[in-house]
Amino acid sequence: MPPALISAFGHLKAAAATVNAANGVLEPQLARAIEQAASEVADLTLIDHFPLSIWQTGSGTQTNMNTNEVISNRANEILGEKERGTKKPVHPNDHVNRSGSSNDGTATAMHIAAVREVEGRLVPSLERLWKAMVRKSEEFEKLGLIKVGRTHLQDAVPLSLGQEFSGFAAQLELGMERVLQSLEGLRYLAMGGTAVGTGLNVFKGFDVQFCEEVSRRTGSKFVVAKNKFEAISANDAIVYASGALNTLAASLFKIAQDIRFEGSGPRCGLGELLLPENEPGSSYMPGKVNPTQCESLTMICARVVANHTGITVGGLSGQFQLNAFKPLLISSFLHSVRLLSDGMNAFRQNCLEGLRADEKRIKELMDNNLMLVTCLSGTLGYDMAGRVAKHAHKEGLTLRAAAIELKALSGQEFDRIVRPETMLAPADKQTMQVQT
Repeated sequence: MPPALISAFGHLKAAAATVNAANGVLEPQLARAIEQAASEVADLTLIDHFPLSIWQTGSGTQTNMNTNEVISNRANEILGEKERGTKKPVHPNDHVNRSGSSNDGTATAMHIAAVREVEGRLVPSLERLWKAMVRKSEEFEKLGLIKVGRTHLQDAVPLSLGQEFSGFAAQLELGMERVLQSLEGLRYLAMGGTAVGTGLNVFKGFDVQFCEEVSRRTGSKFVVAKNKFEAISANDAIVYASGALNTLAASLFKIAQDIRFEGSGPRCGLGELLLPENEPGSSYMPGKVNPTQCESLTMICARVVANHTGITVGGLSGQFQLNAFKPLLISSFLHSVRLLSDGMNAFRQNCLEGLRADEKRIKELMDNNLMLVTCLSGTLGYDMAGRVAKHAHKEGLTLRAAAIELKALSGQEFDRIVRPETMLAPADKQTMQVQT
């Protein structure tokens, strides 16, 4: 099982012991030993004692009991017991599992782990990548590079390289917003609902105090689930948060793929971007440089999409009072968080920050862009502008030469109208041609 989930179980058991002792339902001496042992689970000191695989019962009961047994044995050691497995004075069920069940416990540990990993790993990585993309957009904008736009993989009207990268930055910013929004649903904890959500064998107020104690221990905000029946029988918050990761993966795939294509070449591709030469690209072709970071990130994104498919199936597969796909759900979610976090860090450090523009190549392609004819539509009309573009392509002429040859415009008129730098934003009304 993922270490982040084991750590979350440690925080859960420590918090439960603290609250139980404070309310007189657990002896203080036992509670202190449980808290110490559970803290060692939380900081992963005892991780070697958690050998169980993901593929177990759908409620996560085996891992919950694994946690109870490890904490019980360690607590008994702390209290002076030399032989493991005695279950005295600290019993794994009666004391460590007090005020909880595998059903509400696993659901709670899932949310604790998810919030801590998203806040501690994903959000910082995403924020660093977003800021690096903003800086790269600003860097390219200062260069004043105007490039060929492309739609349907065909030449289109121009835009600046800085504008293109500002679109990438906006994708990442929106991704951040979606991830942060999805975090709010993960802050609701099921603990206190026990087996089915009724709270059998739990004293009133345990749930509120538990969330306060977990928040104190972890430094992350947690609150009581609005409805514990929902929180145990369904795992919609995990499915929703995975949807945010899935959307982020789609954005990252598009960004990496665009950079990969625009860096294709160096002589026989688009060649507008110069990718960092991190390592030899081929074991056979000397001097070849491959877009390794782009390919790595796109493969990561594909895996995140696959994980989301599994999470979706897991989310819809609960029956009655329990979703019994919890290990699949949380392991897939935490895997996606780790993959995206590491992938974004590597892409930023090894590709984006060293990315450069080939100004000569960008200008060469821009000069040959037939879709500059679009700015002539207001003067010549759509049909004549189309004739100019097709004539230029068929005869191998520049747009200017084609317009003159078809007597559509003089050279002077063409130069006055066709200026790429004026095509990067909406025009003032006063400069617009009136269509007749």
